[in-house]
Amino acid sequence: MAVGNNNGQGTGVGEQKTASPRQSEVNRKLKYISLAILVVQNASLILSIRYVRTLPGDRFFTTSAVVMAEVLKVLTCLFIILVQRKGNLKEFIVLQYDSIVIQYKDTLKLAVPALIYTLQNNLQYVAISNLPAATFQVTYQLKILTTALFSVLMLRKSLSRIQWLSLLLLFAGVAIVQLEQEGKQKETTVTGQSQNYAKGLVAVIVSCLSSGFAGVYFEKILKGSSASVWMRNIQLGIFGTVLGLLGMWWNDGLAIAEKGFLFGYTPMVWGVIFNQAFGGLLVAVVVKYADNILKGFATSFSIIVSTVVSVYLFGFHVDLLFTLGAGLVIGAVYMYSLPKAAAPPPSTVTLSSSSHSLADGAGDSEMDAFLPKASEKEKGC
Repeated sequence: MAVGNNNGQGTGVGEQKTASPRQSEVNRKLKYISLAILVVQNASLILSIRYVRTLPGDRFFTTSAVVMAEVLKVLTCLFIILVQRKGNLKEFIVLQYDSIVIQYKDTLKLAVPALIYTLQNNLQYVAISNLPAATFQVTYQLKILTTALFSVLMLRKSLSRIQWLSLLLLFAGVAIVQLEQEGKQKETTVTGQSQNYAKGLVAVIVSCLSSGFAGVYFEKILKGSSASVWMRNIQLGIFGTVLGLLGMWWNDGLAIAEKGFLFGYTPMVWGVIFNQAFGGLLVAVVVKYADNILKGFATSFSIIVSTVVSVYLFGFHVDLLFTLGAGLVIGAVYMYSLPKAAAPPPSTVTLSSSSHSLADGAGDSEMDAFLPKASEKEKGC
């Protein structure tokens, strides 16, 4: 797949040149369908988590929700690989045994990002439970900054001047939003029942740091591996499930033993879990039809959607400072996704696009950057 154009599923520039007008029109429509899906997925996950965590009544255990999401992701990836093997169960089992057990040293490399992702998923619940959805959505874009910095430090990547400028604007925008929210903290404490703004802010900042490090670490592993994205996510999911179970036992073990693993699960809670489990995988698929500019636009637009819905659903108040800060963040996200002024040669387009995708992947979807490379490798399976 040629990421430089990203309009189709072709495997090279030649295929794009020979694309028929009808195919081009179909690809153009798919790009905008992808954009809509990205916006809905980005905004709905944050809003739905916020909604279920502020409803009166029995609260579900967030640690059990994290474990359930990991299990669903593993099952989904297993199913995808089985389909790729055309239902050949023997070949499927041999592949799993070889990739996970025989190459155990390779599997163990995923323990670090799995631990960080498990921590990050739990922190997201903490942050969204204690912050307004719009504030979380804006502040969580700091993951672009942390990912970019870790990419420069760990992968020796270079950023353009526009990207550095966008990172400064991003930091300024988030700082303005936080200053504005600090002025409302006393109000929020009075009306927000058991919500703790400081706790939520620390959770989202640590989540951004962990997201940046884990994403870059994951990219570094994938670049030196022949395993597909789906296999890597199975390995991640195995560790994530085990670590999630340990965290659940440590934090909520006695309560879950008394009330049950699925205590407090409603259809809405199941919707949140399915969104969290399949959201990243869905984005990894649809991004094949979208480019980085559209992805940046989707992330920016999802902030607007979250803010508007928060006004009507949660009574969130938007003032001039929040609008200014959110506007800077939206502009920064879009600027960062723009291509560099000096276009790289065709042979390096994939890696350049990967660095952009990793930084601005929404809802925690670091896999966006790796799908093109994985697809090429999967063809050899």
